[in-house]
Amino acid sequence: MDWLTEPFHHEFMRRVVVGGALLGFTNGFLGAFVVLRRLALMADSLSHSLLPGLAVALLLFGLAPVGLFFGALVAALIVAMGAQIIARSSRLKEDTALGALYTVAFSLGVVLISFVKVRVSLLHYLFGNILGLSDSDLWIIWGISLIVVPLLVGLQRPLLLTLFDPTVAASQGIRVNWLNFILMFSLVLTMIASLQAIGVIMLLGLLILPAATVYLLCDSYSTMLWGGGVIGMLGSLAGLLLSYWLNLPSGASIVLVLGIVFFAAFFFSPRYGLIRRLRPARHLHAESLARWPHGSPSEETGSEKAEG
Repeated sequence: MDWLTEPFHHEFMRRVVVGGALLGFTNGFLGAFVVLRRLALMADSLSHSLLPGLAVALLLFGLAPVGLFFGALVAALIVAMGAQIIARSSRLKEDTALGALYTVAFSLGVVLISFVKVRVSLLHYLFGNILGLSDSDLWIIWGISLIVVPLLVGLQRPLLLTLFDPTVAASQGIRVNWLNFILMFSLVLTMIASLQAIGVIMLLGLLILPAATVYLLCDSYSTMLWGGGVIGMLGSLAGLLLSYWLNLPSGASIVLVLGIVFFAAFFFSPRYGLIRRLRPARHLHAESLARWPHGSPSEETGSEKAEG
């Protein structure tokens, strides 16, 4: 059993396990709102738009974690607000404006990184490097997790009303626009915290796969929140250990583990699984007969008369 405990003998792996567990839970918890609001395209766009902010921060401040954090935050907010401005001031829809802006922003980030003088690989930010988490990165992850999760828990009920019927929520005095802003801000913060670990390319997988898995298994809103967090945390830990034992890329391993769990739910979910849907439905008459332990009511009546 030494192979099972060997990763925890290394200090960097203990740091990585803590960071991976926090990121997996926070992304899985927040992912429920992304899935229910159908914000996957926006989340993907925002994750790609982090790159130019990182590039500018590298040019100005080098590898300072605080500079990278604020650079990515500003870039994501510019793309998100820019899409709103373009959609409201032209005939373009918001998804079109967002797609145009994030592709331009991502291309700009790739170009700007080529001018960075410090030694940094583009692949590091595209696919992540969780094994390189520093103490400052871990503190940022802790801080963002302690902000995002309690905030969303406290706003759970008004967010539920806003998710399914914004008009009714507004009629009850809920500030829908403020809640949407808080949700977007939480999404950006979580993406920045996850950037070092998973990268901008596969960040969306860590965000939506846990929540999508629970969505295939149940209809409970609270279960989707907490279940997504638990699946994200356990999937991240399993992916990290798998990457250590098999010498695989850590970010890809995490997403693959979560993907396997997702497809297992897709095929075998007892309520919404593909196999359940392909199974022939029982006839109503057969279902009625199944409720009688000894056959049909007429058969039981006939047997009682014969006995009499």
